[in-house]
Amino acid sequence: MRRLMTLSLALFCLAGQAFAEPVHGIAMHGTPALPAGYTHFPYVNPDVKKGGKVAYGVVGTFDSLNPFNLKSIRTTARGIWDNIFGNLLYESLMVRSADEPFTLYGLLAESVEWDENRTYIQFNLNPKARWSDGQPVTPDDVIFSFEVLRDKGRTPFSNRLKPVDRMEKVGEHGVRFTFNDKADREFPLILAFATPILPRHAIDPATFDQSTLQVPIGSGPYRIKSVSPGQKIVYERNPDYWGKDLPSKIGFDNYDEISVEYFLQESSLFEAFKKGAIDVYLEGNPTHWARAYDFPAVTSGEVVKDTFRPELPTGMLGFVFNLRRPLFQNDKVREALSLAFDFEWANRNLFDGAYSRTQSYWQNSELSSLGHPADEKERALLGAAAARMSPDLLSGKPTLLATDGSGSDRKVLRQVVDLLKAGGYTIRGGRMVDAAGVPLAFEIMTQNQDQEKVAIAYQRTLKMIGVEISIRTVDDAQYQSRSGTFDYDVIMKSYPSSLSPGIEQIGRWGSDSKDRPGSFNFAGLADPDVDRVISAMLNARSSDDFTTAVRAYDRLLLSGHYLVPLYHIGDQWVARWKQIAHPQAVPLYGYQLPTWWDQRAQ
Repeated sequence: MRRLMTLSLALFCLAGQAFAEPVHGIAMHGTPALPAGYTHFPYVNPDVKKGGKVAYGVVGTFDSLNPFNLKSIRTTARGIWDNIFGNLLYESLMVRSADEPFTLYGLLAESVEWDENRTYIQFNLNPKARWSDGQPVTPDDVIFSFEVLRDKGRTPFSNRLKPVDRMEKVGEHGVRFTFNDKADREFPLILAFATPILPRHAIDPATFDQSTLQVPIGSGPYRIKSVSPGQKIVYERNPDYWGKDLPSKIGFDNYDEISVEYFLQESSLFEAFKKGAIDVYLEGNPTHWARAYDFPAVTSGEVVKDTFRPELPTGMLGFVFNLRRPLFQNDKVREALSLAFDFEWANRNLFDGAYSRTQSYWQNSELSSLGHPADEKERALLGAAAARMSPDLLSGKPTLLATDGSGSDRKVLRQVVDLLKAGGYTIRGGRMVDAAGVPLAFEIMTQNQDQEKVAIAYQRTLKMIGVEISIRTVDDAQYQSRSGTFDYDVIMKSYPSSLSPGIEQIGRWGSDSKDRPGSFNFAGLADPDVDRVISAMLNARSSDDFTTAVRAYDRLLLSGHYLVPLYHIGDQWVARWKQIAHPQAVPLYGYQLPTWWDQRAQ
C-alpha cells in the first residue's frame, strides 16, 4: 500500500502541470510585486475622469491597418498595436507592468498556470472578454491568432510557435501551450504579452499577408472612427469595452477620442504642435529642447515642458556597420572606425554639451559590463571569446577614450591609423587605401537632418586621414525599404535597452535573423558566441545568473565593434498643452502616455 502511495505521489509530481494553481501574474525572475486582488498599477491615477480627446503627431505615412505582415511592417497606422500610444485596438493575453523589470498581469487571460521548469503555460481566458462587435473572445481565437501569424505574419510573429510542441484547448476558456526543446525560460512570457489576439470570425487567412485599409475588429478599448490614408487616423472609445474595470486597465485609456496625424517632416509636426493642432510633442533633440520653445504659449504657461527620469539602462545609439559588405567584415577596420567619432567636439558644437558618451549597451544599470570586472563565472561563460577581448573591456573600464575636443585630436587619430594599418590600409597620396590601391570609402544613409548633422561631423574627422564618406539622406519610404532589405553600408540606429533583455536580442543580433528581410539585425551579425550567450541569458534561472549573462553579452557586442557608439541622455522630454495631464508617479520605465488624460473632462 505504501509503495502504491509513493508511486501515486511520484506520478502526481511528474504530471504536476495538471495540478498547478492558477496565478494572477507571472514574472521572469522572482514573483510579481502586486498581490492577487490588487486594484490598480501604482503609477496611474485610479480616480481620473474619462473623456475629452488628444491629438498625437508622427512623421511618415501609412497605407495599411494590419501591422502584422511584412508588407506593412513600417507603414501601418499608429495606435493599432503600439508600445507608445498604447494597444488601442488589439490586446494580448497579459499586460506588462511598467514599474517592474519583467512582470505580467492578467488581461484577456484572467489567470495563468505553469510549472517550475516552464515546460508549459496555460492561459485561462476571462469569460467577460468580448470583441468590439460583441462576440466573445474564445480559445479558438487564441489558437487561430498564433496559426495565422505563423502562416502569414511577419517576424517575429511568424516564429512564435517554433518552440511549441502542441497548442490545445482546455475546457471552455483555457488554452495550453506545451513547449519543445527550443523554448527558453522567457518564452512563456513572450507568448503572454507580445502576441496580439485576433478575431477568427473577422479575418480571412487567405488575405492576411496583404496590406489593407479595411477597418478591423479588436477587443481593445477603442474602435477606429475614421481613416484618411497616409494622413490621419482617429480612434473613438468603445463604450462597451469589456475590460474597463480590470485592475490592469484602471487609470488607462482615458480619452473619448485619440487621433494620430502624419507629417512629412519633423519641422512641420512641431509647427502643428506650436499652433495647438497637436497636443503632445515627444522631444528627442537636446538643442531643440533648449532653444525652440520660445513661442508665446510656453511663456504664458499654455504649453508645459516636462522632464521625466526613468530608471532604465541607456541603450545604444550608433552608426551601424553592415557586415554583409566585405569592407566591414574586417574587425580591425570596424575597431578603427568606432574610435574615430569625436564625441567631445560634436557634443560641444552640435548639442550644447547635453549628451554623455555611451560606453555600454546597458550603461547606468547593474546589467552593464561598465564598472564591473568580469568575474570567474562570467569568464567561464565567455569561454574562448574572453581571450579576444582587451584587458580594459574585461576589467570594466571605458574603451572609448575622450578626445581633446578639437575635432582633430592627433593622439586618437594616430591610434585609428594604426588600427587601419593592421587591417591592411595605409595613407597614400592623401587617401586611405588597401594594398591594391582601393580607397576605404562607404556611404552613410540617414533619415533626417538631425542624423545628417551627426554624420557630417563623423565625415569631417575621417576626411583628415583620407577615409571617404558620402552621406545620403532619403525620404521615409525609401529609408524603410532600404533598411528592411539591408541595402546600405552604414545606418544610424537606436537599440533601446530594458532591465529584462530577452528574445528581442535574437532579432537584433542572432544568427537566425541575419538574412531575414525586415529583421532588426541591421549589422548582419552571425556569431556562435553571441548566440550561445543570448541562450544563457534567456535560460537563466536566477537574477545572479541573468546579470552574469547580460554583462557577458554586453562585452561580446562591445568587443565586436559592430557600430560606432554615440551618446545618450538619461532624461525623457515631453512638451504638452496644459489641458493634457499625467500622474505624478513615474514608473520604472518612464512616462506612459496611455495613463494621461484631458483635464477638460474633469
